[in-house]
Amino acid sequence: MFKKAIDIVGVQMDLGAATRGVAMGPMAIRYGGICNGLRELGYEVHDKGDIIQLPEGATKDTLRNYEQVLDVNNRLYHSVEETLKAGHFPVILGGDHSIAAGSISAVSKHYKNIGIIWIDAHGDWNDEESSPSGNMHGMPFSAVCGHGPECMVDFGQGPVYVEPRHCVQIGGRDIDTMERVRMKEAGVTVFPINVIDKLGMEEVIRRAIHVAGTGTEGIHLSFDVDAITPEAAPGTGTIVHSGLTVREAFLAVETLAESEKLLAIDMVEVNPILDERNKTGILASELVQSCLGKVVY
Repeated sequence: MFKKAIDIVGVQMDLGAATRGVAMGPMAIRYGGICNGLRELGYEVHDKGDIIQLPEGATKDTLRNYEQVLDVNNRLYHSVEETLKAGHFPVILGGDHSIAAGSISAVSKHYKNIGIIWIDAHGDWNDEESSPSGNMHGMPFSAVCGHGPECMVDFGQGPVYVEPRHCVQIGGRDIDTMERVRMKEAGVTVFPINVIDKLGMEEVIRRAIHVAGTGTEGIHLSFDVDAITPEAAPGTGTIVHSGLTVREAFLAVETLAESEKLLAIDMVEVNPILDERNKTGILASELVQSCLGKVVY
């Protein structure tokens, strides 16, 4: 696998979620050994530090804390844009999942035609009308595809939306009723947890790579640690029982690494306040390393 330089950018954002504390996720993943681990794999690693959310901002019931969420995504967009122009590979550490609107917008603008693999217990395909909570971490997937809040992806750059037919959701087991309808209508490929049980992760990730990687420049992986069963990943704010096993998660990212189609990675929703001795932060670090070529043998 190519060993291009990697830029790591942390995003201290937790206002897109209902539970505070996930803003400390980037440091937890760093403490999990991500930088040294990637250097041991032969990469040149540049840690660009963290984007920090504004202390105050406007809000409304249908888009909670929208001013702070949009500001962070705007700054993240420009940071990832700089990384891509330099020919480096972006690894974005969250923070809540609302930050994917900024990171994916930059990758989509740069490459023009990408696929997305969204590994998450949730669909994140809501908009202002369908969301039961107004929390913006439930809206970025739809936003980057032109089916969510336009404000999340339009920073004056003319957003390039990702085609839903090249988008895959893996591990869903808490998808809202209207969200499910909207995803089906848009044409997103969904492999919920019960389908993974039936087909096995090896077949699911093979199909996902085909959907997201065929006819595109490559794949943006957006990985929410709440996709993993909470016994293995307790440090996250939106726990849902009976998720992916640790080995299913590693099989998914190891297979993605073998495909050599990855363009960028988000690793999000690590909440150290809820964690057990940084168990989830370490797991997130190891998953990113496996995405980029770390192997068992």
